[in-house]
Amino acid sequence: ARMGLPALALLLAAGLLHMQASPPARSFQLDYEEDCFRKDGAPFRYISGSIHYARVPRSAWRDRLLKMYMSGLSAVQVYVPWNYHEPLPGVYDFAGDRDVEAFLDLTAELGLLVILRPGPYICAEWEMGGLPAWLLWKPDIVLRSSDPAYLAAVDSWLRVLLPKIKPRLYQHGGNIISVQVENEYGSYYACDYNYLRHLLGSFRALLGSEVLLFTTDGTRAEELRCGTLQGLYATVDFGPGSNVTEAFGAQRRVEPKGPLVNSEYYTGWLDYWGEAHASTSSARVARGLEDMLQLGASVNMQVVSWYMFHGGTNFAYWSGADFKDQYKPVTTSYDYDAPLSEAGDPTEKLFAIRTVISKFQPLPVGPMPPATPKYAYGWVALRKYADLLDVLDVLCPSGPIQSQFPLTFEAIKQAHGFVVYRTQLPWDVLDPAVLGTPPHSVCDHGYVMLQQEYRGTLERDRQTTLRVTGRAGDTLDVLLENMGRISFGANISDFKGLLGNLSLDSSPLSNWLIYPLAIDTAIRQGWPHATLPKSSSRGRAGPAFYTGTFETPGIAWDTFVKFPGWSKGQLWINGFNLGRYWPRRGPQQTLFVPGSVLHVGQPNNITVLELEGAPPAPFLLFLDRPLFNRTLSSST
Repeated sequence: ARMGLPALALLLAAGLLHMQASPPARSFQLDYEEDCFRKDGAPFRYISGSIHYARVPRSAWRDRLLKMYMSGLSAVQVYVPWNYHEPLPGVYDFAGDRDVEAFLDLTAELGLLVILRPGPYICAEWEMGGLPAWLLWKPDIVLRSSDPAYLAAVDSWLRVLLPKIKPRLYQHGGNIISVQVENEYGSYYACDYNYLRHLLGSFRALLGSEVLLFTTDGTRAEELRCGTLQGLYATVDFGPGSNVTEAFGAQRRVEPKGPLVNSEYYTGWLDYWGEAHASTSSARVARGLEDMLQLGASVNMQVVSWYMFHGGTNFAYWSGADFKDQYKPVTTSYDYDAPLSEAGDPTEKLFAIRTVISKFQPLPVGPMPPATPKYAYGWVALRKYADLLDVLDVLCPSGPIQSQFPLTFEAIKQAHGFVVYRTQLPWDVLDPAVLGTPPHSVCDHGYVMLQQEYRGTLERDRQTTLRVTGRAGDTLDVLLENMGRISFGANISDFKGLLGNLSLDSSPLSNWLIYPLAIDTAIRQGWPHATLPKSSSRGRAGPAFYTGTFETPGIAWDTFVKFPGWSKGQLWINGFNLGRYWPRRGPQQTLFVPGSVLHVGQPNNITVLELEGAPPAPFLLFLDRPLFNRTLSSST
């Protein structure tokens, strides 16, 4: 039967009304003809900044993100550190500070888009570049390659992570506009295109065909040759000292068409122990930004992402390291001289950037949120609780592992922290003998005790021998500290512990007892504050625990703790590991203490593990501001 014209007209009208009522499909795409991004079909340029949720307490996420939004940023860049979420194979942690879904949902609530960088490798000066240390349980594994063992672990992780990401993609109603695959792969020696193809296939299978996938690399031809792949949009990174035209010219050689993108425009730089606090002037950073945005306005649509906009803190053992002729561990502070300080405070640099942004796009209406309140709680006296060697039964309840020769952290499945290696002198050593290791075998610091007396410290790539005397049968203990696995370059398979035999006048020592220490587990369970101090006749030198308590005057504000006269060690308050202090080496002199760690109306428990030597009358000093560059030494 034929449909009458009136009925057909009604159907067409209904269809037209339906089309008018339906919102257009959400999309975020590349436009190679106009050299721009298109968001929902319209040309789009974003200015974004990096923030690492793993370096910021969850209670501060909203404050930091709101300040980024009010600075004029339209998006944030977010790394996902694999090792932060999968501490052991198949064991996942997305709770509390690790709740990446809650963080992403908060960015959406505040009106920020997200450029997600899920790795699996991220660098970020984070422990092992975000790769889990348990990958090294297979000693011959080739990381960041098509090694089947590595790919199997990566695939397992991505099958857990990416399904959490997919519903938050822009195309599915979320705020994630693009996803980076790997990170600066062109700077890695492997140059394995099969690995990149495998990742591309996995990301497409788990996220779909519509999401924009990209890579980030430096501007050297070699980096772009090994780090890019057809099907992944190639972007570059460079800092304010670079020639903008030349830098983007490097991107154009691999991406002749499409938007110009600086995925990491460096606002500052990281700090290494023993070197000056890095800083970059506000004027230089602002001038570089204006140069880029003017290029984008006059030539084509171009975008910039600040690295970092807010750096935060390497709490616990999460700081990474570099290898530049020698091992260079990163400080606990990841302040980065960023526009938002380590404590999340707006800086002169932030307001300079905000002024530049206002020339190119409207700023959000309203005031910039103020700096968080700080409080100088003053000095707190501490007392020695016990020498570390006197509490091995608490710190290693399962007892030692016996081995003819030393085993690495990875061989005994210890990811972070500390391990004690114990043996005995095989003969009388009446004249000073050389206790030493082969090059690169102490990873990273070894605190040497003979008959429980501290004799000195062995240090990777620096101090590799000590002279000792003793009697046959005397107990030799070496406390090994992991200072952070290398996070960039060819050396990221960074095994820890004693990697070679310790020798006495070139004769290898054998018959070791190895104690993996679970210090954080004990402290989280209330030790040592729930027990009486151990009596000790020994002095202040060598690894020992110190304890104290303090109460706040009815507030729990952020603070900074200084270590007058202390050497090097680790600090916990109320069971939270605030990271490593090392005032003798510098530049960092204080540790940031978020107010969320503190208790109000009850004592705050302080635990310090001092590794080399405490002051005669040990105390800590709580300040309302950080200190850098007070002491700089590469030899102490």
